[in-house]
Amino acid sequence: MEPKTPARRVLVAKPRGYCAGVDRAVEAVEKALEQYGAPIYVRKQIVHNTHVVRTLEERGAIFVEETAEVPEGEIVVFSAHGVSPMVHAEAGQRQLRTIDATCPLVTKVHNEAKRFANQDYDILLIGHEGHEEVEGTAGEAPDHIQLVDGLDSVDRIQVKDPSKLVWLSQTTLSVDETIETVTKLKERFPTLLDPPSDDICYATQNRQVAVKEIAAQSQLVIVVGSENSSNSKRLVEVAKGFGAASYLVDNASFVKDEWLEGVTTVGVTSGASVPEELVDGVLAYLAGHGFADVEEVESVKESMRFALPHELRKDLRAN
Repeated sequence: MEPKTPARRVLVAKPRGYCAGVDRAVEAVEKALEQYGAPIYVRKQIVHNTHVVRTLEERGAIFVEETAEVPEGEIVVFSAHGVSPMVHAEAGQRQLRTIDATCPLVTKVHNEAKRFANQDYDILLIGHEGHEEVEGTAGEAPDHIQLVDGLDSVDRIQVKDPSKLVWLSQTTLSVDETIETVTKLKERFPTLLDPPSDDICYATQNRQVAVKEIAAQSQLVIVVGSENSSNSKRLVEVAKGFGAASYLVDNASFVKDEWLEGVTTVGVTSGASVPEELVDGVLAYLAGHGFADVEEVESVKESMRFALPHELRKDLRAN
């Protein structure tokens, strides 16, 4: 009698994909194009996903690196990751009409930075050097903020007054790694103050909880997301931490057949800036390789929604 082939299955994490802040930012560009027509300029990638950016470009959005590239008087959308006060000032000098699509949860961190800086605290900002969100937050109080990028940087921190010290964080970090960093910081600075509320966003945390659940049951976890997406890369790290092989793919064309050798259970999830159609493409690829049994594993229910930027409720083209 032939030995029975083990059943192949796919566990799909829920929640996955678009968070409320990404949904709001993408919709802001779409609404701006509808209301005012092309071109609409966008400073930086509106969200960190190549497919989303390409789709919006096809509709008439023009992505630029800096406000100086936007013709005077035109409309520019600021990305979900937020910008520094200096960028707002530059836009004002160029008479640009701005739509601020900064995620409200990033704005919350900006406001915390301003408040603690006004009270003359040293602020330790846990995050990744060069990330747009970190640059925007640090720009709120550059004389008060020091970046803490990984455990190795903790020993290099110098502060004026350890009794007036607080930590804040980028919203898209690994929850577990951030706790580890804070623990090490508190060993050096026992009076380090915690932020008034958790800075890591609900969606980042929920997607990490969900990937842990599927990774614990999978040999392979495929994370759909772009290489410059911090929260997507963290999902890969979390899955590996639970013993699964894990890879980040922009879309199904990046999946390699050899990843599936000897695998019976594949986990699939996606970062917070990934449209569902890209996940569907990966599931179709897996179905074509014998992984047709698909089960959605819901870890946390999400219902968060954010209102569109207020600038879309007035006529920016009016003289």
